[in-house]
Amino acid sequence: MKVFDRVKWRAVTALTLVALTVSGCDLGADAPGKKSAPGPSVIAPGRPGEPARTLSVEDAAKKAPNDSPNAADFEYVQMMITHHGQALQMTELAAHQAKSGSVKRIASRIAAGQGPEIGAMKGWLQNHGRARHGGAGSGHHHDHAAMPGMATEAQLKQLRAARGAAFDELFLKLMITHHNGAITMATSVLSEGNNVQVEEMANEVITQQTSEIGRMSEMS
Repeated sequence: MKVFDRVKWRAVTALTLVALTVSGCDLGADAPGKKSAPGPSVIAPGRPGEPARTLSVEDAAKKAPNDSPNAADFEYVQMMITHHGQALQMTELAAHQAKSGSVKRIASRIAAGQGPEIGAMKGWLQNHGRARHGGAGSGHHHDHAAMPGMATEAQLKQLRAARGAAFDELFLKLMITHHNGAITMATSVLSEGNNVQVEEMANEVITQQTSEIGRMSEMS
């Protein structure tokens, strides 16, 4: 659970700063015999194991976590768009080539989850200047072999040719490997990235795909 600590700390910090900035003006305002503070104060929670601190609104604003995207954030989003894209190619085949209703359903579930995630990641790149960082449309391409879990072209050709039970078996094998690769990438950006939104997307990948791996493993 350590990979989630930084996300939780940032979220708690942000919520506390907002809530207490609003309420700080009222703290002790009606207490008899006490002078009013020169301005509202903010209680900023410390990191795990550290005490909270009382700051002025100005100082609290300066202490707010800087979540500017770094190179790891951009690399993760760019690569995951391609990674998800291959998953959609594989799931598209299941509707007509799979024999098992369970395989068809899990393929539909994967497509329903990863399609919108691709849209969200493309939107994130657009909002953060994708052309300046080698994103989609900038002419920069990632080597598929460098991405964990990606199926080779030979494996995809075999999957396209498979039908019935043979398709089911190969699809589950390739997709479990594909999901494990995505989890590896997401876990890496949680430790190396800096942007809160990317961390949220990575956590969603870990949660969703871990669940789907469990379902597919039961079918194998």
